Amino acid sequence: LLLALTWSLLAPCRVPTVPVKNLTGSSPVNPARAGEDVPTAEHLVPAAAGLPGRDWLLFLSCLSYLVHLCVSPPTAPSSGFPPVLPCSPSDSCYPTGKTPEEVLKKYLQKVRHPPDEDCTICMERLSAPSGYKGPQPAIKPDLVGKLVKCGHVFHLHCLVAMYNNGNKDGSLQCPTCKTIYGVKTGTQPPGKMEYHIIPHALPGHSDCKTIRIIYNIPPGVQGPEHPNPGKSFTARGFPRHCYLPDSEKGRKVLKLLLVAWDRRLIFAIGTSSTTGESDTVIWNEIHHKTEFGSNLTGHGYPDINYLDNVLAELAAQGITEESLAQEKD
Repeated sequence: LLLALTWSLLAPCRVPTVPVKNLTGSSPVNPARAGEDVPTAEHLVPAAAGLPGRDWLLFLSCLSYLVHLCVSPPTAPSSGFPPVLPCSPSDSCYPTGKTPEEVLKKYLQKVRHPPDEDCTICMERLSAPSGYKGPQPAIKPDLVGKLVKCGHVFHLHCLVAMYNNGNKDGSLQCPTCKTIYGVKTGTQPPGKMEYHIIPHALPGHSDCKTIRIIYNIPPGVQGPEHPNPGKSFTARGFPRHCYLPDSEKGRKVLKLLLVAWDRRLIFAIGTSSTTGESDTVIWNEIHHKTEFGSNLTGHGYPDINYLDNVLAELAAQGITEESLAQEKD
């Protein structure tokens, strides 16, 4: 009924459109593509202003309620999900007391006769000593090792240096093919993750309700694992609301996102690709849908490939169904 009333009021007031020009990309919302026609505020208000007083108030009331439903739909009690614990503080979720050499020993085989190719870390020949010029690890620069799962070959010297420049969490990621060894963790700052069920369907998922996830990270001071230790960081746009269909695959994605949250992989501190601001909380290569009732910015539904795409992004971070079993152990 509200939709019908709103449409009947808007129908006599066709909103003129203008082509988008001089796009700068500086808006926090992705700008429309050049050549698209979009309504502007200065066209919308005069058109609607011609309505009689009572109709104008009814129009505003209906429009306000519809926007409220899209942005903050009512909630219902969640079922079948365990409570979510806050992310741990700045210490790594999976600390290790082992030396870099001890960690790498689990993932490497020594190569006595290196192949005639470059080390993709230092770009020197594998048959020559490592070209790494930073702090020198306690390991000979001419030793070469092969990663046991993917088979890629590097100077041991270079791998130790790469490990020391990372989170030092006991995991290693092949710089060539991104195969993960061990349990990868990130540098997400402390915060809170919550979720519940919304008794409304997402566009393209009319057969089920909706899971709403709420992330909340406050501003703070960067820890030793962050780009600028001791410097404050901002946290714009929190709490952030994200949406999944309450389907079998949607619940699977949620469970894997819980693992990603626990491993501090959903957010990071860096430079915003939207605003250019540095030392701020940013998304970390796992895409989320932040629009509920529309897809104006490309971050909403319908999107038939989204669930498969985000499962692939989670797998690239080392988070698969096997991770769920590991979390239970």
